[in-house]
Amino acid sequence: MLSTPRTPETAAAGTAGVTAVGAPAAGSSAAGSSLAARRRVPVAVQAPDPISREGAVSQLRGRPEIEVREELSAGAGTVALLIEDTLDEAALTRLRRIVRSEGAQAVLVVNTIRETELLDVIECGVGAIVWRREATAHRLVQAVLAAHRGDGDLPSDLLGRLISQVGTLHRGAAGRPGAPSLGLTPREVDVLRLVAEGLDTGEIASKLSYSERTVKNVMHGLTTRLHLRNRAHAVAYALREGYI
Repeated sequence: MLSTPRTPETAAAGTAGVTAVGAPAAGSSAAGSSLAARRRVPVAVQAPDPISREGAVSQLRGRPEIEVREELSAGAGTVALLIEDTLDEAALTRLRRIVRSEGAQAVLVVNTIRETELLDVIECGVGAIVWRREATAHRLVQAVLAAHRGDGDLPSDLLGRLISQVGTLHRGAAGRPGAPSLGLTPREVDVLRLVAEGLDTGEIASKLSYSERTVKNVMHGLTTRLHLRNRAHAVAYALREGYI
């Protein structure tokens, strides 16, 4: 059998061919980096003083899951990390603007919340709350990611206070004629009970033998139908109406 003579030109061509097949495509590394950047959660930090803001920014900056925005205003798709010493009407107004007007998710970092303020905060659309004394980098990232997913993330002691307060409101409203009903389905009630216990989507799916997609669809359906802002808001309303 005749063979093609191996000249320097053909050898070079063969080598180039092997290199082209075996090596990563040009720009693939840059494309991967760009994809990773797009998956990072954008966060806008707002605080009453520059020291508090820089402290939170320094804890979040450099985390691979987080993209800290330099501008203070939030927007749709952004998580606003709002730091407050105490809550007053001005702070509640800022929360409402961030969630309702700007379309952002919100994480509230605060020293204390009075009983009378708790439901106001939840109904503003805040699903994640962190005590300032517990605001480590890990805790802040955890709350930001939960808010971005639309999950609730409340301190355990605060969740207990929320359940107690809403239970009191429900008992006070019991027996009143014409009280509105949420009309929750048994499946929605089952999911909300487990949300109230602090389980995440995967744990709820495992408990109820559902897929995670089914759990997400149930939550999306009831929050959309009832005009609720997030999981914590849904739990508050279900408690208020006596479903859980």
